[in-house]
Amino acid sequence: MLENETRDAENQNSAEDPITRAIGAIGKWQIWICFIVFLVKFPVAWHQMSIIFLAPPMNYTCSTNDEYDNHCSANCTEYKFDHSVFGDTIVSQWSLVCSKEWLKNATQTIFMLGILVGNMVFGHLSDRFGRRLPFLAAVFLQLISGVTTAYSVNWHMFTSLRFFLAVATGGTMVTSFVLTMELIGTKYRDAVGILYQIPFNLGHLSLPLFGYFLRDWNHFQLAISLPSVLFLSYYYLLPESPRWLLTAGRDEEALKILETAAKRNGRPTEGISSYTQKMAVEVKSNPNKERASFIALFRTPKLRARTLAICFNWFVCGFCFFGVSQYIGHVSGNIFSNVAISAAILVPGTLISIYANKILGRKITLISSNCVTGLSCLLITVVPQSEASYLILGCAGLWGMSISFATVYLYAGELFPTVVRNSGVGLSSTVARIGSMVAPFVATLGHRSSWLPPILFGITPLVGACLCLILPDTRGKKLPDTLEEGEE
Repeated sequence: MLENETRDAENQNSAEDPITRAIGAIGKWQIWICFIVFLVKFPVAWHQMSIIFLAPPMNYTCSTNDEYDNHCSANCTEYKFDHSVFGDTIVSQWSLVCSKEWLKNATQTIFMLGILVGNMVFGHLSDRFGRRLPFLAAVFLQLISGVTTAYSVNWHMFTSLRFFLAVATGGTMVTSFVLTMELIGTKYRDAVGILYQIPFNLGHLSLPLFGYFLRDWNHFQLAISLPSVLFLSYYYLLPESPRWLLTAGRDEEALKILETAAKRNGRPTEGISSYTQKMAVEVKSNPNKERASFIALFRTPKLRARTLAICFNWFVCGFCFFGVSQYIGHVSGNIFSNVAISAAILVPGTLISIYANKILGRKITLISSNCVTGLSCLLITVVPQSEASYLILGCAGLWGMSISFATVYLYAGELFPTVVRNSGVGLSSTVARIGSMVAPFVATLGHRSSWLPPILFGITPLVGACLCLILPDTRGKKLPDTLEEGEE
């Protein structure tokens, strides 16, 4: 019996990830790195959701009238706005109403396009040049473009600068998540991967405070951009991913980082050299040395099918989360409290997803949350029409999407091999941005046919749930490093 236990322990130890064996699944070093990386999610939320307070609803009228009737006239050349709630917004400063109203929507569409470009570009760069340098470049670009946006003199300058701000924001999203996943052992990876979403929720929740105390759009924009200056210190605080260094053949650099991490975690450093050498030999003996190649994601049959399935589920999240939010519309009342409530809804779903992924696994959790959203949206078409029922079912759909969003982030980080992980996560996140760009057009179909938007928002996540059946459950599994491991 003792021999069997010893043999089982040896088999488990031999199958353990070499990096986890060297520095532990989690410790003081990983917690510190996760903490400083998680802080970057605050400006991600601020910039993505800032359009709510940059271009809020404002009553207006022709400058020749006294009452705000929100009426467009062909003879009116100048409009005046109700500043009882907000000072200057981009709507009032550049008269984005009536024939120019589409420019307000175009600004956010172009911003989401920038997120898409940032996911792709920085996902590719960080597979080529490491996680650290592209991350730092994205942070610097985010600071410069965010601050200069506050001094825009016209809509074209504002929208162009926000595009570069979005590219940088998309870059920080993809590089920070992959860096975190590559440092955490399988035992804690699910919890940390989901907790990674909490700072975004808190950033979203704190946004109304900026909007409440800073009612002019340029002051608001400056306030949410300046905190990024703190992230320039990451040049000294943030290390490169040792896992990427090993796959890139930079063994000595990886060894130094792992030894530092082991010492900080109170673990022995004697055997680290042998662990890294073994892993380096395995990688070097692999003929597939290509990195950052999107073609590699579709080269083999299993990886190709899994890439398409996880990408569609990312589309579901972007499409349904932003689409259902817009379909429900603004609840009557205070805009600041409404935004805070809508943000608070996401926190319980994200926390619940920690236990769901731990107990049920990635696959069952994603299927279940997609079904919650799908069925909630479909029920909107059959229940008696009322504001209360729409709100309850809509919130249930958003709650399901908060679980799905946290799960697909974790799923994608574990599904793709190290050599194409950033490319895979970047591609997946890109597809989500396409979904969020399509969503407003579907949500507005409700003016023509009230049943069409909930039908589309209901069927799409159910299709995503069906595609999950071809995905493996990655809970507790070693991260694949090579294309062969990813295929197996």
